Amino acid sequence: MSGGVPSRSGRVRRIVRGPRPEVVPTLVARACALVGLLDIAAGVFPRFRHSRMHTMAEVLPGALGPFAAALSLSAGVLLLLLAHGLRRRKRRAWRAAVALLPAGAVAQFAYRHSVIGVVISAALLAPLLMHRDEFRALPDPRSRWRALANFVLMGAGSLVLGLVIVSVHSKRMVGDPSLADRISHVLYGLFGFEGPVDYEGSTSWTVAFSLGALGLLTAVTTIYLAFRPEHPAARLTPEDETQLRALLEKHGRRDSLGHFALRRDKAVVFSPSGKAAVTYRVVSGVMLASGDPIGDVEAWPGAIERFMDEAKAHSWTPAVMGCSETGGEVWTRETGLDALELGDEAVVDVADFSLAGRAMRNVRQMVKRIERAGYETRVRRVRDVSEGELERIRLASEAWRGTDTERGFSMALGRIGDPEDGDCFIATAHKADEQPGEYGDLKAILHFVPWGTDGMSLDLMRRDRAADPGMNELLIVASLQAAPKLGITRVSLNFAMFRAALARGEKIGAGPVLRAWRGLLVFLSRWFQIESLYKFNAKFQPRWEPRFVVYRASGDLPRIGFAAMQAEGFVNLALPLPRFLRRRRAVAPACAHGLAERDVRAA
Repeated sequence: MSGGVPSRSGRVRRIVRGPRPEVVPTLVARACALVGLLDIAAGVFPRFRHSRMHTMAEVLPGALGPFAAALSLSAGVLLLLLAHGLRRRKRRAWRAAVALLPAGAVAQFAYRHSVIGVVISAALLAPLLMHRDEFRALPDPRSRWRALANFVLMGAGSLVLGLVIVSVHSKRMVGDPSLADRISHVLYGLFGFEGPVDYEGSTSWTVAFSLGALGLLTAVTTIYLAFRPEHPAARLTPEDETQLRALLEKHGRRDSLGHFALRRDKAVVFSPSGKAAVTYRVVSGVMLASGDPIGDVEAWPGAIERFMDEAKAHSWTPAVMGCSETGGEVWTRETGLDALELGDEAVVDVADFSLAGRAMRNVRQMVKRIERAGYETRVRRVRDVSEGELERIRLASEAWRGTDTERGFSMALGRIGDPEDGDCFIATAHKADEQPGEYGDLKAILHFVPWGTDGMSLDLMRRDRAADPGMNELLIVASLQAAPKLGITRVSLNFAMFRAALARGEKIGAGPVLRAWRGLLVFLSRWFQIESLYKFNAKFQPRWEPRFVVYRASGDLPRIGFAAMQAEGFVNLALPLPRFLRRRRAVAPACAHGLAERDVRAA
């Protein structure tokens, strides 16, 4: 179904409605989740086992024999875990469900002689077998961190669920145990020991077996994740990087984000002809591409098709962050995905840049004030900087980073001073002090990547927090003034999310909806610097180039947004090393082009 395309005014046309997710896996997953919840309820709440609902729930897979509560809990938790994999069409989840459901049916018939239990298991098993070809998705990239995450999450869930199990039997408790006693009882029970809480009759056995089942599930799933074969996240191989550099040499002028495809924590798929490529990273089941495809526009459809095939093979959610208007049109036309404006990229044409005029007064005054304070600037290509100075720049860049984790993905290269990146640019600010610091007279750093042969794109901004405010303005002006000598005619600065909404929302005549949207963005800027980046970019009077996010369905946007925040470093689910252990490691720059750090606010 045809629609509109992204307009220069910031409105988005919908080219094609995205394909709907497969119906059968979704229905099967929901059925498994429902059965799992009923199993858990039957195992946890004693009243549930005597209600009318239990007439059905007691014959569900897992609720059998003298250990009905424990087995019901185990089956319920396993079915809930499998439901997510079934919804994503994972082959291993399908195999586990196919093994679990018949086992439950056999146990129902053997222990309870329940025909209804067999029927319920068969009713779930039948669609799994009939539609087995739909469950072909390959495993996700994974590491040993998944085992630790599973232990923490399952342990926390087991603790909470265990407290519920202990508390719902309050009428049969001996005495009035405190909350600390109940928590202790749960912790002992998870490890298979008797805790301080006692019950009348056989309730103690029911609670003990239920807690033991939860602890066993936590241990078994953690051990499985720790010892299963690893499928590490894909990395850019030297051969892939060589091929990408050849494509950028021919076609790199078209997209300012092209050089960021050389991040080595991305994977790549090439078109059948090898004339185009799409780079991506998989984050939380989302296959995130960034910018436009690399290479010949005529070969883009082949690379996009390979990208979509890879997403389908693993049941990943496809998404593109920060593509251009042309890229968005090709993506939506070739795949049936939708496009939505994400923000604007600030591009300065060097020939038109000048510090003269009222509009540039604030920048002009700030730069002159800093120069009078004794600061000087140097703008060079990386290959013209000595290795000793590059090492100081790397160490200073890491030390001046405003966050504990690196930020950047779609608009950050992830390294400084690599021998293969000799064409990159470094702008540095220096001031001689009476007592030189750890990094000599170095006070601020800007790093640019090539944008074809006549452009450069801002990668990171770092400054000494003790330096005078305005270091970023000083170095951007110095870079723009030095650009003609370096053969540069255009410079891409920061990316401003939702710039159009911020700009229109503060104008006279803006409607209540637009003003409310702008107010929300200003509020979110306390954490994500949305407004500050827009105002910082606007100082240099750039032209604005819209950038888009491409997605499959509106329901995927929250998941894509969360995955993008993980990729950019705003959400970190892994445990970082202590800072002193990372002090001397090779430095990877943060994302100043995409989402600059606190130094923009300080400027």
